[in-house]
Amino acid sequence: MDDFSIQEIPFSCRGSWFGVSPVVALGTYADDLHLVSHRNGMHAVLRLVPVLSGTRVPAEVTANPTVLTWSTDRGRISAAFESPSVLRISGHGLGLRVEAADATLTPFTGTYFFHDPVTSSYVFTSYETGHRYRATALSGSVRTLGASALGTGERSVEIGADGAEWEFVVEELTTAGDPPFVRPPFADVVAASQRAFREFADAIAPWRNERTPAAELACYVLWSATVDPSGFVRRPAILMSKHWMDKVWSWDHCFNALALAAGAPELAWDQFQVVFDHQTEEGALPDSITHAEILYNFVKPPIHGWTVNRLRERLPNGLPAAELRHVYRQLATWTTFWLDYRRVPGQPLPHYEHGNDSGWDNATVFHGHQLVRSADLAAFLVVQMRELARIAEEIGDPVAATRWTREAKTMHTAMVDELWNGTRFTSRTVEGTARTTASLLDLMPVVLGTELPSTVRAAVAADLAGHLTPVGLATERPDSPLYQADGYWRGPVWAPATVLIEHGLRRGGSVALADQVSARFRAVCEKSGFAENFDALTGQGLRDRAYTWTASAYLLLASDAEGRRDRRTP
Repeated sequence: MDDFSIQEIPFSCRGSWFGVSPVVALGTYADDLHLVSHRNGMHAVLRLVPVLSGTRVPAEVTANPTVLTWSTDRGRISAAFESPSVLRISGHGLGLRVEAADATLTPFTGTYFFHDPVTSSYVFTSYETGHRYRATALSGSVRTLGASALGTGERSVEIGADGAEWEFVVEELTTAGDPPFVRPPFADVVAASQRAFREFADAIAPWRNERTPAAELACYVLWSATVDPSGFVRRPAILMSKHWMDKVWSWDHCFNALALAAGAPELAWDQFQVVFDHQTEEGALPDSITHAEILYNFVKPPIHGWTVNRLRERLPNGLPAAELRHVYRQLATWTTFWLDYRRVPGQPLPHYEHGNDSGWDNATVFHGHQLVRSADLAAFLVVQMRELARIAEEIGDPVAATRWTREAKTMHTAMVDELWNGTRFTSRTVEGTARTTASLLDLMPVVLGTELPSTVRAAVAADLAGHLTPVGLATERPDSPLYQADGYWRGPVWAPATVLIEHGLRRGGSVALADQVSARFRAVCEKSGFAENFDALTGQGLRDRAYTWTASAYLLLASDAEGRRDRRTP
């Protein structure tokens, strides 16, 4: 695989809660690379500075899934992950200064630095992450700069200042660890990391070829953003990014599960279940989870029935039979949450309380009104109730199957009767006022495929074509007065909407349009990487530049496209 830009994608490995990148805060890039932790939030812990004779020197930085390298004409430094908690660093000709990242706030925050006489190591204890970062020289000369201090002042250790070969190890610890002196050779560390990533990529994207040039990088984005269970994250989980969007949101995880399903079914199932681990008694899913935080003030759209339906197709052995009853209870309570707590008495359709609940935070559907009954929500629930009916049959509960079939039909009828105005879907405020927008959100009932009446299906497909730019599906039609090039859900192209709509179009028979949606999104990923979203007219990557659901969307669409190609080939 070719090198990737460390400015866009962090250097990390599967399982690790930290990475190396210049991103030290929301949209903030430092001049030097930092060890950045995602425990208790995003925190730049250590600054990594290439030096020559004690003076910082500019160096070219290159990265691939296995090795991160600083290079000058005088020497080089290489870093590789020995394990999720151990970073090995080796150099010659250049030295490296490892120093506490800039402290702000009070003397009780920041990093405490000291020399540990038990292991002859240098320890940085991070107040923000609650962990220690132990730096130990395996070979080479070492000097310290700054005394033991908490919160302020220079606190660093420098190795290789004399230009000779050296090797260093940085470990993330809780309170203590065995002495780090016996280590495999650096070349073996690199080879093991290379094998681990190659095995993952071969499992997830065995179909990759010259027609899918971004597939391997997409695999790396997922592999490197995976963290081991810790804190509130109870199972292996893929963060949305190891930049600042370092959470698991309660619909993002669905796309990662689907991308992994065929090649890593156990990890895929963990991705689907990770938010259900925190489902409330009322049935609500959290808005997001992190190592140290669970947020319940918003929810996310109920696309989970749609996801289960697609997992049936993608998991090698279908849905795990032992999990069917458990999944049924999860989806049933998640559905009744919307029916019991998000419907005005006497009204058949539920509502969002805020744009954040829809996942489309600032979409124009919510412009001026936050409590909205929208067609996307109704459509997702229809799909989810259809899936519940199917699972109920499979677990031997025909009464429940009949109930969910009836509920799905009732909501489907209400969606068309109340939100279809004869030419397009609208939304309504909870007071009942109908509103028409140029938002792609109003067209999400396309997920129902052939369940939509044929005239409705044709009109929705025509409207979708009006959102399709050379880059992909604009979330706000570009001729709208509310369109914004970098307006989050008011213009840019997003992965989840693309995947949902592409699948719905294909199910509904609009195959040519679905092919265009897929091809254009894959092309922008191949050109601009795996950004959180893309400028709908230029294709420029926007916001967080290492977003896993974007990588997953590429893998899903590319895999399906290759599968269709294979089926057409005699």
